[in-house]
Amino acid sequence: MRHLLKWSLRIVALVAIAAAVALIAFRWQAERREALAGERAAPPSGRFVKAAGLDVFVQEAGPADGPAVLFVHGTGAWSEAWRAQMSLLARGGARAVALDLPPFGFSQRPEPASYGKKEQGRRIVGVLDALGITRAVLVGHSFGGGPTVEAALLAPERVRALVLVDAALGIAPPEEQAPEPPLALRVFLAARPLRDAVVATFLTNPSFTRRLLRGFIDDPARATDEWVQVYQRPLGVGGTTGAVGAWLPELLAPRERSASENPASYRALTTPLFLIWGERDTITPLAQGQALARLVPGAELEVMKEVGHIPQIENAERFNEVLAGVIAKSNARP
Repeated sequence: MRHLLKWSLRIVALVAIAAAVALIAFRWQAERREALAGERAAPPSGRFVKAAGLDVFVQEAGPADGPAVLFVHGTGAWSEAWRAQMSLLARGGARAVALDLPPFGFSQRPEPASYGKKEQGRRIVGVLDALGITRAVLVGHSFGGGPTVEAALLAPERVRALVLVDAALGIAPPEEQAPEPPLALRVFLAARPLRDAVVATFLTNPSFTRRLLRGFIDDPARATDEWVQVYQRPLGVGGTTGAVGAWLPELLAPRERSASENPASYRALTTPLFLIWGERDTITPLAQGQALARLVPGAELEVMKEVGHIPQIENAERFNEVLAGVIAKSNARP
């Protein structure tokens, strides 16, 4: 029995050593891969504007005097993820703009790191300022939903309507304390070398992109080569792994609740709210969208059948129809 225990401990130790070596290797690969400055790596289809003190990368389509629609992406994505929707709205005469919300895409990352939802909301409003847009429809997906709501709360007079797509909002009453993160999670987030090694292995590793994407959608076949390449494109920007690692605590263990997490903010919302939600979303389940629709007077909820967390990838044709209808409604309002 003692002999068996000794060998079991050796096996566990070997597995731990192998895992550590793998993490170190992936972190080393990330440092070698992330060699380009954001301004040099960014595609020529967009440009940088100064927003809330950062150089934010934006892409635009449509006439400059058209009704403005600003798109905010979700986790791991960037402005190019909205290309089909921007082109569609531009053909209809809208001014479509998509931004890269740091730490993702090609935008400058804040130093020191500041990725709270309110700070991100200021960056969205800053883009409106930089582009001279007085009013816009804001479209926010997934983790981008919280910053999009924050922007609307910061400058409601600038927002014609809010469109939230499978938004990750974390709404809870203010008296309900956020649960204390487990000790193991707190240690992991505070241990930057370990945290960044895990990020380099799973989140910013191009060889893992397809698997990550499949985890967000209902039909794995929708994670096509084309979409995988879109998500992979910014992964060569210098400092990406460190920046995503610095953002991770805001995702997993935020220090304070934001206005976009307070139910009272939504009950008092005067901006028209449209919700588009995947019926089979396992990341932000449909029940969250339904609860939000009940919370906001006059909110409209469109449920997309047989779709998970990223409707614009999983059923682009239907999503574009729904979005075009929502934009038309919002532009028809005073």
